[in-house]
Amino acid sequence: MSKVAVVTDSTANIPEAMLRGLPLHVLPLHVIWGENNYADGIDITPTEFYTRLQTAKTMPTTSQVTPGAFRDLYNRLLEEGYEILSLHISSKLSGTLDSAQQAVQYFPGAKISLVDSESTSMALGFLALAVARAAQQGATLAECTQLAQHGRTNINVYFVPSTLEFLHRGGRIGGAAALVGTALNLKPILSLRDGRVEAIERVRTMGKALDRMMEHVSTSIDGRRPVRLASIHANSPDEAAQLLERARQNFSVSEVSDALCAEVSPVIGTHTGPGTVGLAFMTGL
Repeated sequence: MSKVAVVTDSTANIPEAMLRGLPLHVLPLHVIWGENNYADGIDITPTEFYTRLQTAKTMPTTSQVTPGAFRDLYNRLLEEGYEILSLHISSKLSGTLDSAQQAVQYFPGAKISLVDSESTSMALGFLALAVARAAQQGATLAECTQLAQHGRTNINVYFVPSTLEFLHRGGRIGGAAALVGTALNLKPILSLRDGRVEAIERVRTMGKALDRMMEHVSTSIDGRRPVRLASIHANSPDEAAQLLERARQNFSVSEVSDALCAEVSPVIGTHTGPGTVGLAFMTGL
């Protein structure tokens, strides 16, 4: 019987405890800060990142997972007898999937399937976990691939940044670009659509923006169960905890399979900026 390993990347923000025992491997993207190169979440933690960001004179940039890192991991997994499902951040936000495609060329005939999640953060994380659980239970590579492709239609993330400066500077703002330069007191509600960051609407205060974001999430979930919820944040743990509690109140206990707070990785934080809060979810899996 074949066995399947799942590979994802550090933007998935999966808590370490949820990885244990699963055939799920996480490759880090990189934060470039001056002359230093940090592996996301390994060489620099979110706490270290946001502490340094407060007084930094130069701003960090980010870099995708390298083809070499993919090649090394794929080679090890193939030698251990695994077939591979590689599931990653939207190709419209990062070149990570392109690096994976380059690495696959070194293994002609190997059973490696690549899937663009068209998402990121714990929306990607929930999907990677679902596929890894299926693999652990004996699902074939074809079944894991089908699950990942189907599942990406049941995930999303909505978020409210405290400023659009970081998204604009990093070129990840997509259809939200029109909001740059608008009144400073307007808070944008953003989401991922077709793999891009898009503006949903603008609201005058952060409190009202979070209220409206909750409504958009409920509409998107549209009665599908079970629900897996993650409140995500960039150095705003108290706000994230409150947001998660509010989100859980929209469902009965039996309808929610997972509910957790997750701090976004330094790579994601580089583009969203501190103070960002949001909700990631997956339904039906």
